[in-house]
Amino acid sequence: MNLHVPDLLPDLLPDLLPDLSRLPEPVRTTCPYCGVGCGVLARPDGQGGARVEGDPEHPANLGRLCSKGSALGETLSLDERVLHPTVAGARVTWDRALDEVAARFRRVAAEHGPDAIAFYLSGQLLTEDYYVANKLAKGFIGTPHVDTNSRLCMSSSVAAHRRAFGSDTVPGCYEDLDEADLIVLVGSNAAWCHPVLFRRMLDARARRGTRIVAVDPRRTQTGEEADLFLGVRPGTDAALFSGLLVHLAETGGLDSRFIAAHTAGFEAALERARLIAPDAAATAAATGLTGAEVATFFDLFRTTPRAVTAFSQGVNQSSQGTDKANAIINCHLATGRIGRPGTGPFSLTGQPNAMGGREVGGLANMLAAHMHFAPEEVDLVRRFWGAPRIVTGEGLKAVSLFEAIERGRIKALWVMGTNPAVSMPRADRVRAALRGLDTLVIAEAVATTDTLALRRDAIVLPALAWGEKDGTVTNSERRISRQRRFLPAPGEARADWWMLAQVGQRLGHLQAFAWPNVAAVFREHAALSGFENAGSRDFDLSGLAEIPDAAYEAARPVQWPLPRRAKGGQARLFGDGRFFTRDRRARFVAVQAPALAHPTSEAFPFRLNTGRVRDHWHTLTRTGKSPKLSAHRAVPFCEIHPRDAARIGLSDGDLARVTTAHGSAVLEVMLTPGAQEGVLFAPMHWSAATSSAGRVGALVQGAVDPVSGQPELKATPAAIAPVPMRSRGFLITREPVAAPEGWWWARATIEGGVGLIVATEDGPDEAAALMRRLFPDASFSAYADPGCGVYRAAAFVEGRLVGALALAPAAERPSFEAAKAFFRTQELLEPAARRALISGRAQSGGAGPLVCACHNVGRDVIVGAIRGGAHAVEAVGAACRAGTNCGSCIPEIRKLLAAELAPSPA
Repeated sequence: MNLHVPDLLPDLLPDLLPDLSRLPEPVRTTCPYCGVGCGVLARPDGQGGARVEGDPEHPANLGRLCSKGSALGETLSLDERVLHPTVAGARVTWDRALDEVAARFRRVAAEHGPDAIAFYLSGQLLTEDYYVANKLAKGFIGTPHVDTNSRLCMSSSVAAHRRAFGSDTVPGCYEDLDEADLIVLVGSNAAWCHPVLFRRMLDARARRGTRIVAVDPRRTQTGEEADLFLGVRPGTDAALFSGLLVHLAETGGLDSRFIAAHTAGFEAALERARLIAPDAAATAAATGLTGAEVATFFDLFRTTPRAVTAFSQGVNQSSQGTDKANAIINCHLATGRIGRPGTGPFSLTGQPNAMGGREVGGLANMLAAHMHFAPEEVDLVRRFWGAPRIVTGEGLKAVSLFEAIERGRIKALWVMGTNPAVSMPRADRVRAALRGLDTLVIAEAVATTDTLALRRDAIVLPALAWGEKDGTVTNSERRISRQRRFLPAPGEARADWWMLAQVGQRLGHLQAFAWPNVAAVFREHAALSGFENAGSRDFDLSGLAEIPDAAYEAARPVQWPLPRRAKGGQARLFGDGRFFTRDRRARFVAVQAPALAHPTSEAFPFRLNTGRVRDHWHTLTRTGKSPKLSAHRAVPFCEIHPRDAARIGLSDGDLARVTTAHGSAVLEVMLTPGAQEGVLFAPMHWSAATSSAGRVGALVQGAVDPVSGQPELKATPAAIAPVPMRSRGFLITREPVAAPEGWWWARATIEGGVGLIVATEDGPDEAAALMRRLFPDASFSAYADPGCGVYRAAAFVEGRLVGALALAPAAERPSFEAAKAFFRTQELLEPAARRALISGRAQSGGAGPLVCACHNVGRDVIVGAIRGGAHAVEAVGAACRAGTNCGSCIPEIRKLLAAELAPSPA
């Protein structure tokens, strides 16, 4: 075929040099965090690390990076890496490990059937990895049970797209955020979870007056920045948008021509909406909003033709997530606001390659290349693959998959790049289920995950990490970007696609899994997308089905669809009113009335909402390595409204036990006026490796959306109660040490060491004994006041600081901010520095708790700038750079400005 290389690809880069660390130019790659898909320039330093900065030529981010992306260089160390294959804890060769996987899978299939084998994948995998896993399982082993942690992320959006459009198609692109006059964010804390996109929204507001509406039970940082915040009750999003549909119908806000020409099902959807929210007053009653708030929102949407509604986990992670998303889509179909600049429903994806996984069929309810299980689709894929055991129906979705493991139906599981022992709902049951498997195969880069620690008899395969991988990812706007290798593979680590292909060959399928390189895998994936596809399927990459290796290496970001003979990708779809249903009409969906899966009760009177924080990601296996990212939120915490806290007897910073029907966690209390009364929020990041009792996944209910199978992670009935402790404090060491037995603790990486923030019933005597056990060869500088319950000590070996411990009565909560500074150097500490350390004072003016992670700016520096005359966010940025990169710290800067500039009380 004739590729339009000048239109699609840049001039080819020079061939990679054998020594990657000496590349004269930065390597263009893609960030491994959220679904924004930011371009990154990585400059290897020749010592296993790299300098990282945003790629100004990448259309997703135009050079910006968030705090996590900016700190990627701090996460590249090889400590805690899986470097060699092991079987039952014993190091083996790759051949032995792969032979063992193949033999066990063959035995399980023979004894229990191929559907006793399952794969649990990750949105962290590259598209090529996903493709090979899906092909091996669904075409050659013959098991449909291939699912992914993306089920927990965006599968409700997938289901809603298919119901409305006939395909899992994101209609718009990021430029729509630049061109919209109204952006409605539903269940999205974009300021923290998609900060680079949120900056684009704020830029649009500054440039063209775009108004931003945030719909969320929590007044998050996004809500604080919005022009209108709608604090709906948990689970009532569908009621809000059903009321909006009724309002549009009764006030002349419909695009009747578009509805008649390009859609079906409108009358049934409107009739259902009238039952749920017949007018603005009923909408207010259903959602907990005021009548004025509802009226303002309805009028904004009706009168603003250029409107984008972006939704994320607050919509998806729900037992009614699919209906919520369809209620939003209904309003855009009703107004014809889809497929045109500055319009459309927009699913903001949580992971870097959840979209790529969807493209290849890496969900249990998909077959391949956006095809499902219609007989003609099964036959098409069977013929393309030459598959001897093609599956003909859906497999088990994530929650059901682990329930099947629990029951003994699934005997063998291959986990790739994810940590389900922490991230799955009802995680304690998941742990028990994993222990009962006949065979557990784990392809993993990190040696300290909770999942890896469960089974000493697991087969462990060392996987490549970011910086070592080579392949493609797809972001939230359907843009495919290259993730390129700029570091050598450590130890014996290998690509996930290669492991899978090797097992496929050992199972007897030599030619089907004989790709010479990752580019060959991509070509096959692209060819399948275009096979017998004359425009009947949305996903089409056939224009890249013959891409040469060198062009693949140099490929620039491109959006799909990209059929043969196309000169470039397509930014928007459905502008012509043609969808991917059989009659080419979009479908309105009559959604169900909102109803949470489990009611609160006297025993569990609160709702527990879970999610992410600004500077951390998933289960801390990457961001937890960064001192910068560990500084902003160092301990697992629980947000609660001050009135709820007062009623229970909790103060800010106390410890509290949060309990549900499924488990409990002990978390630090954070009084949050933006929380709703009766609703708690706790982040999902901490694991058994990073905390004593911070695993929030163990608390979450397993109720799932009946259409998508996505679990409810936002509204588990819960209780909260104080956990009084005698002492609070910290322990800092140069090297990781085991946490003291019986203490509450949370681990945080610091520059030059590791910190444990602790609480205990012990006092000064036990603390002194602990220091002697930890540092038997050290000399000590110490201060003890047993009567006041205070103990501070520092350990020195040959005059160099190796550890510091501070305990005080729990109400005092000693901070380790000042002590951290002393670990940044390996130099001998002068007497004055030792005294400062033992006294708990900073040696010199400190920066205070971190606010801006991008530029490492602490609270005290920002306060100093404000007191020095910086009386606006822009002025603070000019003075100390805080808030000038991704902007996710701007809400905190505004709070500091308000506090410092507030009039003094008379």
